[in-house]
Amino acid sequence: MITNRTGEANSDLYRYTLSRTECAQPGSELQMFTPQDPEFEKRVRHSFSEQRVMATFGAELKRVAPGIIHIEMPYHEDFTQQHGFLHAGVIATLLDSACGYAAFSLMPSDAAVLAVEFKVNLMAPVRGDVLSARAEVKRAGRTLTICTADAYTITDGEEKLVAAMQGTIMNVVGRGISG
Repeated sequence: MITNRTGEANSDLYRYTLSRTECAQPGSELQMFTPQDPEFEKRVRHSFSEQRVMATFGAELKRVAPGIIHIEMPYHEDFTQQHGFLHAGVIATLLDSACGYAAFSLMPSDAAVLAVEFKVNLMAPVRGDVLSARAEVKRAGRTLTICTADAYTITDGEEKLVAAMQGTIMNVVGRGISG
């Protein structure tokens, strides 16, 4: 029997049980979280739809689960630097949004999120058909949530790891912002 933090049986958690191959990073420890808001997926999708930068990039939510988010965007020449590679700022923005929404998926319905710190390692220049950002929560605290995300370029169905992020996301309640 799987229970939530208060010890009550939680049948919804079965719906979100993940295998290791479904985690954001291959080889990562399997984490299972219970969202504080049963309507978390609807809230995440609505908030994402309000993000104009994600719309500008043509980004789409590909996966929403408690503590796990996958976002993909097509490669587009308008977002490249002088050598034709996707600009590092675009990559960081996609990873930041993935981490933010992974944290947001576990927060209460009245919460908003803000990044307070992140570090990005750029491992390879990005060209390809699609850029995929896959984030997962490592530790969800009351105020701060630690997330990691990996970015992969996908070309002709082949994936290549191109960037990694670790971020700290703050749970914001009662400050006049939401979502």
